Amino acid sequence: MDCFDQRIGKIFSGPFLSRQCIGRVVLIGVGLVAGTGLAHSGPCTAQIAQLEQQISAMPPGPQTGPTAPQTLGAQLHFQPTPEDVAHAQRVANKDGDAAIARAKAADAAGDAAGCKAALAQAKDLYAINQ
Repeated sequence: MDCFDQRIGKIFSGPFLSRQCIGRVVLIGVGLVAGTGLAHSGPCTAQIAQLEQQISAMPPGPQTGPTAPQTLGAQLHFQPTPEDVAHAQRVANKDGDAAIARAKAADAAGDAAGCKAALAQAKDLYAINQ
């Protein structure tokens, strides 16, 4: 007699499940919960999470965060204004966030190549070694 037959037979006359049956039910529950997490992960979910952890661990300041290529205006032999610096930071942050968003979208779609390309771009923007 299996656990569920025992349960039906004893539902009104004693313990709901035996110890052995409780163990089986717990194992089934754990398996379902663990399997649910795996079913929703894409081809590079772990890499995205790792990159996000690396980014969040960076200390705040001008030496960290995403970067952008040097513009022609930056080569004109004058110091950038605070507004120029703030604008460059906004653009770099927007580009970094967009690369991570593309990686997440590709991951959700199951596109491993697209996800890896977007992750590589995000790592390049944040100057994180591959």
